[in-house]
Amino acid sequence: MFTRLAQQHCQFVQDLVMTLQALAIALENKGYLASCYTCGGEMNSASFMVSLGDEHLIRFLVSDYGITWTEMRDDRELMKLEGAEAINQLQDLADLIKYQIQLSESQASKSDSQPTIQRV
Repeated sequence: MFTRLAQQHCQFVQDLVMTLQALAIALENKGYLASCYTCGGEMNSASFMVSLGDEHLIRFLVSDYGITWTEMRDDRELMKLEGAEAINQLQDLADLIKYQIQLSESQASKSDSQPTIQRV
């Protein structure tokens, strides 16, 4: 039983690392400074960071030893979460980016479909 749980945990960490890499790419495409670094090819740990501007930094670490979310502003730690709470914060960040993408796409489609009035 413990061997199976260990294998499932390793798979979970690998899935989380791949998701962090994809999130970093999506954030970079939206203009944020983001990075996700891994060690080796086994994908068993990662360091994810994103700058939300105004000295606001998020750091998310994942490894076989644990998962941590640290939020900092002006080089001061605002919040540090671990485990499931850290993953929930990561989901909130992903939802925020997803909402911004949907909002910008809907605004673009509205501007394309509505006539523009120009004053002379």
